Amino acid sequence: MTKKRKITVVAMTAIIFLIACEKMLPEAPPEDSLLDGPMEGLTAEQHIQFLRGDVAFNDDVFSGETGLGPLFVATSCGTCHAGDGKGHPFTTLTRFGQSDTLGNRFLHQGGPQLQHRALPGFISESLPTGATFSDFMPPANTGLGFLDAVPDAALLALADPNDADGDGISGRPNWIHAPAYCMPRPETIEHNGKYIGRIGKKAAVYDLLQQTAVAYNQDIGITSGYEPVDTYNGQPIDPEVSNQTVLDVVFYLKTLKAPIQRNAENTDVKAGKQIFMNISCGKCHAPQLKTGHSPIAALSGKTFYPYTDLLLHDMGNGLNDGYTEGTALPEEWRTPPLWGLGLSKNSQGGQYFLLHDGRARSIEEAILLHGGEAQNSRNQFQQFTDKEKQQLVKFLESL
Repeated sequence: MTKKRKITVVAMTAIIFLIACEKMLPEAPPEDSLLDGPMEGLTAEQHIQFLRGDVAFNDDVFSGETGLGPLFVATSCGTCHAGDGKGHPFTTLTRFGQSDTLGNRFLHQGGPQLQHRALPGFISESLPTGATFSDFMPPANTGLGFLDAVPDAALLALADPNDADGDGISGRPNWIHAPAYCMPRPETIEHNGKYIGRIGKKAAVYDLLQQTAVAYNQDIGITSGYEPVDTYNGQPIDPEVSNQTVLDVVFYLKTLKAPIQRNAENTDVKAGKQIFMNISCGKCHAPQLKTGHSPIAALSGKTFYPYTDLLLHDMGNGLNDGYTEGTALPEEWRTPPLWGLGLSKNSQGGQYFLLHDGRARSIEEAILLHGGEAQNSRNQFQQFTDKEKQQLVKFLESL
């Protein structure tokens, strides 16, 4: 056999082998079925930082030797956010100690986060007598950078704290004290030394840096240069995770892609969206927002569709746990983004656990638990035909 013929045979064999392997490998899932992955438009350097943050968030599992605890809730960030999706009852967080807007009176007993696990030789926390509390289901992470980059003025434009238009809906921001390490976002609006919170169930967190640093500290018992106090003894200790790692995780969270709607042109999905708007759900779950300027070019000036106004709303006595954060009242909750809702079951064991504490086991049950400012919308939903209810649910599951 000539040398040329040998090369041809080898090349053809390699091609056949590659084709055979390709057929054996499973197809990648559709992009709209996944919540994780970077947004479009990142530079090569930004992709590298995204990957560093991805590893720190999902792969770094802490132990006693690497700084875990001694009191903790989870051993890694990804424990509570599988696939960057919603949490499960097994990963629910318990917050306690603040029953009104005057502040938390149980900080000396471990508040506001219950660390119910401990390393050997230490005693985990239990709820103090008399402390009000609420269970918080870990939220999905995707699209957080877009929410973080909405200008304060845009949120204030959506607010109507005194219900001036008389529609029964009166969203308002949660004005909070931001940690000194948080850099004000572009065009930040200050009010009596306070800033607009937008992260968390009650919008009591200023930005993703605060969220990340506090989660390391309160959820895993890991100190950083941003949150250097040991949750066990209340004393400052050397950082157990570098500031750069914290910043890498923040960048990862900021640049996760936004959820992609599925079946948007389906007839029932379109009908369900019209129903959603007709019964005023969109007045709190605002379909569209736009980012302002961001140091991350891929985030600047982008229109996106999260279905939230990031404001506090009175949800009625049925969702009043007697616990609050910041200046929010016990019955007030930040409007949760609805994008990605239909993919929630993927990270929740194949079934829904909705609302702030996961008590609702279906979308319909979650709607029926709405009260307060959402009472009229709920009442209208109850009058729908079965087909109309199915269309609304189908729309919500497409998000």
